[in-house]
Amino acid sequence: MDMNVATNESSTNNPSGDEVTAADNVSNDNDKVSVNKPESTADPDQNLHEMSSDDVVVETQSYDEDTWLTKIPRKVADATEFKNTSGNFLKGCKWAPDGSCILTNSNDNILRIFNLSSDVDNKEENQPTAEMSSVLRMRDGELVYDYCWYPDMNSANPASCCLLSTSRDSPTHMWDAFDGHLRCSYRAFNHVDEIVAAHSLAFDLQRGSILCGFNKMVRVFDVSRPGKQCQQRPTLNKEGGQSGIISCIAVNEVSHMYAAASYSKQVGLYDSGDGSLCYLLQGQIGGITHLIFSTDGTKLYCGGRKDSEILCWDLRNPGKILFVLSRQVLTNQRIYFDISRCGNFLVSGNDNGTVSLWDLRSTDQSGVSEPVISPTKTFLAHHDVVNGVSFNPVLPLLATSSGQRHYHMTSMSDSEDEEGNAEANSREENSLTLWNFM
Repeated sequence: MDMNVATNESSTNNPSGDEVTAADNVSNDNDKVSVNKPESTADPDQNLHEMSSDDVVVETQSYDEDTWLTKIPRKVADATEFKNTSGNFLKGCKWAPDGSCILTNSNDNILRIFNLSSDVDNKEENQPTAEMSSVLRMRDGELVYDYCWYPDMNSANPASCCLLSTSRDSPTHMWDAFDGHLRCSYRAFNHVDEIVAAHSLAFDLQRGSILCGFNKMVRVFDVSRPGKQCQQRPTLNKEGGQSGIISCIAVNEVSHMYAAASYSKQVGLYDSGDGSLCYLLQGQIGGITHLIFSTDGTKLYCGGRKDSEILCWDLRNPGKILFVLSRQVLTNQRIYFDISRCGNFLVSGNDNGTVSLWDLRSTDQSGVSEPVISPTKTFLAHHDVVNGVSFNPVLPLLATSSGQRHYHMTSMSDSEDEEGNAEANSREENSLTLWNFM
């Protein structure tokens, strides 16, 4: 289903060419935006992110994904610009839906886009690791809570090249992924008419809407109408329901439902049409930080903070856990996991620097209730926490991001202090890496 993607004709490109901030553009609440991309008022030669439909379209390649279980992935590209600033750790990475570029979030509150290099899918061994540099930067004013691509993003259609972000004490922003300007904003207000920030975001393509998670509330915005007009869907009422901050949202296009998880360790399954609660799932050890539906829409995978279990819920028999995937998560960080395009493999980061891969075809319960399944394959990717993993949707590539907040302890002895800081620095690695499985 086609969905109108918002653009704001009052928005302009960033003339400095380096970073675009959310304060650079303000949208009008009463303007209904059109699907057409507006003409830019800035010099196109000054844009940091230069893309054309000729060099960004990635053709889908056919390859045998079973080789992922037998071959050790090769590091083919690395982005080291995060290492230049101490403490600038990453907070995840997400491939664009067309596989042409990758989006990252880091501790400096900047969303970066990296273009896909032409030689990363080279199958020859002993190739030097390519160096990646960001081609577009979008600075949010405060701590970024969540971000996501437009699901039908296609670089051949500039109007579809956009993404959402939400940050502390700020409205939800829609950014243009071609030149980085702020297309529009979606504002939510509390009972004293103050702007309140969403904690999670998701597009609903079938209904042309944006789902935003708040404290005991999901607000639904019309994509084509920025501003403050929205539908409010409380998740908790006098009869009960789901409590806590809605930390992540996933949309199931197959069954016309969406899942909203909260830090209260609950997952609510809601009807996409009227937002009514269909099922409430409980069983996670920690507050839920990420969830994703299987490609066929029959399963839901959930993971939490300080929780080493990824639970697989059977949506054909709601309330039943099919199996548990075991990983290592000992911090409060959001540790992402992802499913391959064929739906046969799930990958997750770990806080010991490794990446775990499961073959979902081998998850036979064998009559055992809630079996715990160990990874099919594990490899060392970084020397720090792997917080982000993302499968390229068209190429045999995996992106990983690493880093966490490190505290350098001071001691009475200068020698002990130097040794402790040296050990902490040796474990600190803030980087984005691409891996080739072929």
